[in-house]
Amino acid sequence: MYNQRTKIKALLSSEATHFQTTVMGWVRSFRNNQFIALNDGSTNNNLQVVVELGMLDESNLKRITIGACIRASGELLPSMGKGQKVELKASAIEILGDSDAETFPIQPKRHSLEFLRENAHLRFRTNTFGAVFRVRHALAFAIHQFFNSKGFVYMHTPVITGSDAEGAGEMFRVTTLPIDGSAPRNEDGSINFKSDFFGRSTNLTVSGQLEGELAAMAFSEIYTFGPTFRAENSNTPRHLAEFWMIEPEMAFYDLEDNANLAEEFIKYIIRYATEYCSEDLAFLAQRLEEEEKALPQEKRSGMGLLEKLDFVVKNHFERITYTQAIDILRESNHNKKKKFQYPIDQWGIDLQSEHERYLVEKHFQKPVILTNYPAKIKAFYMRLDENCPPDRQTVAAMDILAPGIGEIVGGSQREERMDHLLRRMREMHIPEKELWWYLDTRRFGSCVHSGFGLGFERLVQFVTGMNNIRDVIAFPRYPGNAEF
Repeated sequence: MYNQRTKIKALLSSEATHFQTTVMGWVRSFRNNQFIALNDGSTNNNLQVVVELGMLDESNLKRITIGACIRASGELLPSMGKGQKVELKASAIEILGDSDAETFPIQPKRHSLEFLRENAHLRFRTNTFGAVFRVRHALAFAIHQFFNSKGFVYMHTPVITGSDAEGAGEMFRVTTLPIDGSAPRNEDGSINFKSDFFGRSTNLTVSGQLEGELAAMAFSEIYTFGPTFRAENSNTPRHLAEFWMIEPEMAFYDLEDNANLAEEFIKYIIRYATEYCSEDLAFLAQRLEEEEKALPQEKRSGMGLLEKLDFVVKNHFERITYTQAIDILRESNHNKKKKFQYPIDQWGIDLQSEHERYLVEKHFQKPVILTNYPAKIKAFYMRLDENCPPDRQTVAAMDILAPGIGEIVGGSQREERMDHLLRRMREMHIPEKELWWYLDTRRFGSCVHSGFGLGFERLVQFVTGMNNIRDVIAFPRYPGNAEF
């Protein structure tokens, strides 16, 4: 069997020594033709492999370069040097894959994140991205574990759809029709999609929510976790064109039930990461601390990464309405002294990240759940609140705001009343004919139900402390970039 090896993390955490073992990995450095720093991705810490002088001939010594892949066998011994508890005294070394040290981009020095983004296919071999993607894995595992433990059914909703769940229109078209202008046309000049692959206009999904609601009307509680796409021309550290979404949908949940589940969910997965990724999070915390030393005081986060995660887990999330939030923000010294880029001057405006962070970090000093937003700034499927004045109509929506990032979860109680839903769709020009299947859930056994969405990359960004969302997904897609 070829894969007879022990992972480096297991060796470094073991108390046993004086036994024969085999490791495989990639060379991080090779000093004095004797000391190989070897890493296999299981941990940021390298295993020192000691090569006795004269054990390898000159030609093989020259092949042990940065980035080369090797197999080393020998005896694990207590280390005599500083910085490591154990080392492998090699009895045999085999070079599995050569690496040209002159052209290998990831040299043993500090590289900018922009440079590493340009070399995303190799950035996994750095300590920063090794830590980020091990944490990402742990968070994904925790998500499935959380919902499975509660009896939720995992649904795979379609990536290719004929609907726009958000009504935003910022979608990627899916077609097999020619793009040279020869596609068939209708009499009015528009493209005739009847001859397209699906026989209709289709696009990449912006959300699995609408399909998730269908499943919730049969299984009671479901969740989706998959890729979504937005053709939004946003070049910011918080936006991607392709990202992953977690979207649970629950029958028999009202807005309060929804908020309770979301709070429990966030605390669970952060707690899981801090328990099982303590080594990687400690590294990322140190990295963030060093990075922020170069920033002016007002631009620093105010609390360390581990402190921030502990802050979220241990604090009960404050719950206020949108109207209460507007009053707090309007009367704040920050607003009165014109420190907000977007001043708060009227009810009904959409809150910006700076407002959300002020509520969390300055006013309440804890995570906040904002509810009951103005209907005019929210989606058609959100339930209209009862007894609202016409000029202040609100919906049973909720956002969870977290320190350092602002909104991390968005959700609502869904509108289960057919007449209200139809009226909202008409007001917002949502075509009823295309969503006949969605409306059937209100025709046949409708009930109170709710759900929320959490952008997975935003979550990973929050937990790892990375400032740019392009650094928490393996191969980021954004305007002008679809490399790798």
